[in-house]
Amino acid sequence: MAKHDKNKSQTLRDKIAILPDTPGVYQYYDADGKVIYVGKAKNLKRRVSSYFNRTHDCLRTNLLVRAIADMSYIVVPTEQDALNLENSMIKEYQPRYNVLLKDDKSYPWICVTKELYPRVFMTRQHTKDGSKYFGPYTDAPSARAVLDLVKRLYPIRTCRIPITPEYIDKHKGRVCLEYHIKRCEGCCVGAVTPDKYQEYIEHVKQILRGDTGELMDYLKAEMERLAMQLRFEEAQTLKEQYMLVDRYRAKSVIVSQTVSDVDVFGIDDDKQDVYINYMHVRRGAVVKSVTLRYKRRLDETRAEMLAYAMEEIRQTLDVTYDEVVVAEIPDVEMPDVTFTVPRVSS
Repeated sequence: MAKHDKNKSQTLRDKIAILPDTPGVYQYYDADGKVIYVGKAKNLKRRVSSYFNRTHDCLRTNLLVRAIADMSYIVVPTEQDALNLENSMIKEYQPRYNVLLKDDKSYPWICVTKELYPRVFMTRQHTKDGSKYFGPYTDAPSARAVLDLVKRLYPIRTCRIPITPEYIDKHKGRVCLEYHIKRCEGCCVGAVTPDKYQEYIEHVKQILRGDTGELMDYLKAEMERLAMQLRFEEAQTLKEQYMLVDRYRAKSVIVSQTVSDVDVFGIDDDKQDVYINYMHVRRGAVVKSVTLRYKRRLDETRAEMLAYAMEEIRQTLDVTYDEVVVAEIPDVEMPDVTFTVPRVSS
């Protein structure tokens, strides 16, 4: 063995010897200092040592080990934190030996901007600009259908004018056709207060989150209250909104009359390609569904692939898991999550 290789091996052995028995993320580098693999571990010392103390069944894993020239690691409090950091670092470095998320297209999102009078529109660009993004939707027609419902329910502005209190105070605004046909309440001239407009936006967010049941309860209660006060015209407006939301909800796929709120992950795979479907179920109806396609690079298990998918969905869709139905228990500890693996009856 060349002197350089001996020095390299000794350096790695020295680093492995002082690894802690704690959760963390490790990175492997090649001879050029490029990150070639990022991994998570419940126990850093045990996990990293397992690469070097035996010959692996997977050829690519053996090739990875031979290519490792150096390593580093980051200690984190929990295994969940390790999964989170691992996912972020894989996206940043795109190491050649890591699982690859195959995303052949840019999905549409619905954006609610962070403004005095927020706008609501469809976009394929998901940026960290303070706005709230809902989706992704499987296709543009689905996103447009939701937008159409939102615009029929609430007078949300469509202009791109940067409306600020100073803009309104200086009387720079001028109402447009949308105002005259009652599709906007004149945000640009301050004809509707920011608080009143924010009520519309909160209801819009409920629809985009799939919480239509809660919105329908609110509309029904308000409708009855106005009717009791003999404010029949206002009550009729809410009745029409209630019926629109009801028709929209009826188009959702009802998966259960007994199951309320749950997240579901299904998995199908062959030797390399792995397909993971995610369904977001609220009040027994599927309100969101996304399929992720991964390509194995080493010998990742189905449990590891499910863990990757759960973290990807959590970060992308801003999901907080509570009760999750899975094909098998994912390879990550989530203390606050209840996992259920359905049994197939014989």
